[in-house]
Amino acid sequence: MQNATLNMDEISCHSATSLVALIRRRELSPVELVKALLRRIEHLNPTLNAIVTTDPEIVNRAKEAEAAVMRGEELELLGLPLTVKDTIQSAGLRFTSGSLRRAEFVAAADATAVARLRAAGALILGKTNAAEMAMDYTADNPLFGRTNNPYDLKRSPGGSSGGEAAAISSCLSPAGLGSDLAGSIRVPAHFCGIAGLKPGAARIPGEGQFPPASGPYSLGAALGPMARRVEDLRMLFRVLVSDPKGPRPISSQLDSGATNVQRIGFYTDDGTSLVTEETRIAVEDAACALADAGFTVEQVPPPGIDRGYELWLKLFARASVVQLREVYSGHESEAGDFVRWRLNTAEEMPSVSLDDYIKYWMERDRLREELLEWMEQYPVLLMPVGATPALEHGTLKVTVNGKTFGTFRAFSYCQTFNVFDLPSVSVPAGRSRDGLPIGVQVVGRPWAEEALLDVAAVIEQALGGWQPPALDIGEK
Repeated sequence: MQNATLNMDEISCHSATSLVALIRRRELSPVELVKALLRRIEHLNPTLNAIVTTDPEIVNRAKEAEAAVMRGEELELLGLPLTVKDTIQSAGLRFTSGSLRRAEFVAAADATAVARLRAAGALILGKTNAAEMAMDYTADNPLFGRTNNPYDLKRSPGGSSGGEAAAISSCLSPAGLGSDLAGSIRVPAHFCGIAGLKPGAARIPGEGQFPPASGPYSLGAALGPMARRVEDLRMLFRVLVSDPKGPRPISSQLDSGATNVQRIGFYTDDGTSLVTEETRIAVEDAACALADAGFTVEQVPPPGIDRGYELWLKLFARASVVQLREVYSGHESEAGDFVRWRLNTAEEMPSVSLDDYIKYWMERDRLREELLEWMEQYPVLLMPVGATPALEHGTLKVTVNGKTFGTFRAFSYCQTFNVFDLPSVSVPAGRSRDGLPIGVQVVGRPWAEEALLDVAAVIEQALGGWQPPALDIGEK
């Protein structure tokens, strides 16, 4: 089945879309693709620590996929290996969420989203590292240790889907599935130079996660695809929103794309955190690329965005304490540094009364309605992903233009659109002087994921998109 002209040392870095096409044309064997990825994982993963579990049956599963291809089956992802964040359950594989409390836990069933990928023919290659309990912008935990950024091993890949981003960027995986409540797809995509889609909260079924995306989290938490190319996000998104046991999505669920988008608004200051000069330039370069493509692009601040960071804290922060206490009660010594700090300082933070909580929820709904009305003029928005490119491991505060603030605040640009539950895409748009990737964020109205992918593809085409990291595996 394998085409002798294919370089199997390079095939691992092909786009997921390209790999599916090669497999479908019987020019690439799923078995040889899986073996190429396993060789690369064996070579690079000890340094990166991005993949924490591989499926011991993955080669046999690839053989089954190859037999299906030879029988003429035409599933959307047939034979494509994918990885899944270790906070999302995949049948038969460890499901730890980076916690010592779950070190031996093995999932009995797939999350619905993972089941949809498998039903489309995908092979789940393995699980990727995450922040402990998905609680911060790292992929560091006491069970597996930290994941390193493939562009600079002294830096974080971001988080909490950081292992997923590092694995994809370094071609250990063609693409995969992450989760996002405060930028956990978009921040690591930005740090690692890949593309990531956070859909609306209800677009992809969210069951099968730990911690569960329930209670207050259901307002803004989402599962979404991560990949090296925007076209791959589109391919995976269409599978993830389709119920293989039900009807295909109706036309309003897969909108017509960017054909109706004429005006795009952009900004580089959300009133909460400053951004580096290089970040500002990347956003402006993306705005120029869109203008050159025929869009009307205007610098204009949307209403309500300056409240996103505070509302995130008021609506979601306390829920994390409740979840952590349930897991670690009586076992606090097993928590990692961040989780232990979160538990120890929980009572130092002012509590929100029920009346105040309802007030903040109502403010969120009012501001969201005002923002959506304003977005009738600017249906797509462009802005930074965060204040800086990838941070060094252990960074707790950043200083930008003489002002110092915490690393969580630095990504208020992401948190805002979890609060208002708007779909958003992170796409590479530049590099720092140190050679670190800089992503920009494209945001749209509810159900507009396809339009956002169209706009992100224009930026990717104009500014180069993912570029392979020059890995130095001699340094850790």
